[in-house]
Amino acid sequence: MTQKDRQIVRELAKQYMEMASSEKQRKMNQRMKDTNDLKLVRPPLMIDEIPWYQMNIDDELTCLCEDDRARGVEYSFRIALYRWKHFRADTLFEPFWRVWMGYQSTGTGLSRREDILRTDAQNNIVSHSYHDVLEDEEEFDRMFHMPEFTLRPDWDEANMNFYTDLFGDVMPVKLCGHNYLYFPPWDEISALRGVEPILIDMYDRPEYLHKIMERITAAESAKLDFIERNSHVDPVPNNLHCTPGYISGLAEDGWKATWFRGMAQMFSTVSPAMHEEFEINYIKPLAERFAYTYYGCCEPLDNKFDVITKISNLRKIGVSPWADIEVCGERIRGNYVYSRKPNPANVAIHTDPDVIRKEIEDTVRVCIKYGCPCDFTLKDISTVSGKPENLIIWAETASRVLDEYYGE
Repeated sequence: MTQKDRQIVRELAKQYMEMASSEKQRKMNQRMKDTNDLKLVRPPLMIDEIPWYQMNIDDELTCLCEDDRARGVEYSFRIALYRWKHFRADTLFEPFWRVWMGYQSTGTGLSRREDILRTDAQNNIVSHSYHDVLEDEEEFDRMFHMPEFTLRPDWDEANMNFYTDLFGDVMPVKLCGHNYLYFPPWDEISALRGVEPILIDMYDRPEYLHKIMERITAAESAKLDFIERNSHVDPVPNNLHCTPGYISGLAEDGWKATWFRGMAQMFSTVSPAMHEEFEINYIKPLAERFAYTYYGCCEPLDNKFDVITKISNLRKIGVSPWADIEVCGERIRGNYVYSRKPNPANVAIHTDPDVIRKEIEDTVRVCIKYGCPCDFTLKDISTVSGKPENLIIWAETASRVLDEYYGE
């Protein structure tokens, strides 16, 4: 790595540290914590999963480093500074650089086969057609094996040395443990089979689906046991599915120091009873090892509260663009965080401030009516049609609505 690369990164790190240590950031962090503590404050407003290759304004995202690893760090800082400059929204900027403790896994032996179609070579959002590699139960038995795990302190040492040398005295580097478990088994299973065969097997071969779920859940539980037994658990989740996990009442260590997150996106059209049978009954024992659980993603959950609330430590519920926001407000009330996901289609081609205002305002009125702690996260943004202003307008409009109803 050249000295020029170090200078580029360190200058950006200085700018980053200024905003990460600012009073504005402290207030953002408190707002996020208060919301997860079920206090009725101005909702945090986040934007994530952005098509950054479409967002470059005046070369603000253009990297200059030659070394690949330094270039990756440079890009992360440029994105952070871009957010701070252009988006009127909340983003967690930690005043240090995380190095994650490393380990290896042999995996489960399961691997997908798929066909992919692209409309844009630069976009990581593509169309998948999955082949059912688990149609035959004997094939599943042959492929699957329980994973084995190995700590890699040599990776930790090498990474700590690299980043400490890169940043010098400009930015602290911290070796961090795992800070939440994200377990989306049906995302994994649908990538191995496709959605349609699973939905058919729920009726035709339920015992086989249970067998698959039992083994995948056992593999996840084994990973969880390994991490808890051998690796530090960090009590400050910096990214709980696009939202920070700041909250009070965490233990000092172990999984009671952090969050679990679950979802079953392909269960959007599955009955509550089947959702419970094939998903909740399996993840519930894992989830309840933790301090708190955040459940939901793109699937609408307005008709499944009786099922998901059986998770005893549930704290945060995803309210997707396809959920009935009134029903969700009535059921959530002040007992959980109403984690609203606005519709990314509203920024895909152009952004109409009136449409954005109505969407945010409708949710705000529901949350005020039922006393729901709330946050907003615009995510799954596959495209803005090369118009960075779409997200800038969205952030300004949504933030203005929250200011009007809750104050700045």
